[in-house]
Amino acid sequence: MSNETSAVAAPEDRDAEATVRPKRLAEFVGQQRVREQLEVLLHSALRRGSPPDHILLSGSPGLGKTTLSMIVATELGSGLRLTSGPAIERAGDLAAVLTSLSAGDVLFIDEIHRIARPAEELLYSAMEDFRVDVVVGKGPGATAIPLDVEPFTLVGATTRAGLLTGPMRDRFGFVGHLDFYEPDELERVLSRSAQILNIAITPDGAAEIASRSRGTPRIANRLLRRVRDYAEVRGAGVVDLPAARAALKVYDVDPLGLDRLDRAVLRALVENFGGGPVGLSTLAIAVGEQPDTVAEVCEPFLLRAGLLARTPRGRVATANAWRHLGRTPPPQIATPVTQAPEGLFNLDP
Repeated sequence: MSNETSAVAAPEDRDAEATVRPKRLAEFVGQQRVREQLEVLLHSALRRGSPPDHILLSGSPGLGKTTLSMIVATELGSGLRLTSGPAIERAGDLAAVLTSLSAGDVLFIDEIHRIARPAEELLYSAMEDFRVDVVVGKGPGATAIPLDVEPFTLVGATTRAGLLTGPMRDRFGFVGHLDFYEPDELERVLSRSAQILNIAITPDGAAEIASRSRGTPRIANRLLRRVRDYAEVRGAGVVDLPAARAALKVYDVDPLGLDRLDRAVLRALVENFGGGPVGLSTLAIAVGEQPDTVAEVCEPFLLRAGLLARTPRGRVATANAWRHLGRTPPPQIATPVTQAPEGLFNLDP
């Protein structure tokens, strides 16, 4: 059992996450602006009797991109096909998926920025003209066979919107960015999940878990299950404030929501490199992780928490990072700030 609070879902957690996923827009907590925009888009399409424009959802892992794609299909009363960018290695793989779609289906491609370039070029014509050209043969004798595709809606999800090519981004009629959640929104998520999972939870217990969930519903639900386990084994079976604090200490989640890997990154910056600047690859080697893991799992929250800064020369630990580790920051970076910035979870992306 992992004690990490990564927002990337582990296989053993997916069944539990599926149980608490909202099925309709009205059940979806948070992301008010994106939810309202999607409601208008989908209801308009239903009135016209035609598929809505293609949808691109961006944001950090665990904020609800996959859930929203499923909700889109449910609201439209359509079938849903799920795949991912890394799984589409060749144009033929994508052509097989596209030609198997029924009219009005929703195709969800997770991590769409990682789709292979030949497949991406094939997707252009499918998105615009509902047609794909399948090349048969090789060399001078190769022939392109046009195949019609039933009208469909593509929902693409990405954690790295900046890696999308311009032509790909331009083909989406709606682009929504999912922000980190406020603590009160996470408390509502936890209350809903606890009811579905038949977990006894108190308001102060929910508030404590929410405050350590890094603004991410997936992490909040994962911590809820771990606190439930602790409460059942070492407590009275109720997720209250004492149980939450004791359990999260066991699972190495500190009051800011930092886990072992987050603190390892900060310690490497402060203790190994004097606060930085240091390059991402070097930092990743120092903590024994892949650069993508540090960049996609740790950095977004550390940046928003005011513990890490990016500079042209590399990553730098802020004065708050030094203080969080119980160290005195050097005079050149010391500031009077003694806590994380106000509005921790509502900073502009």
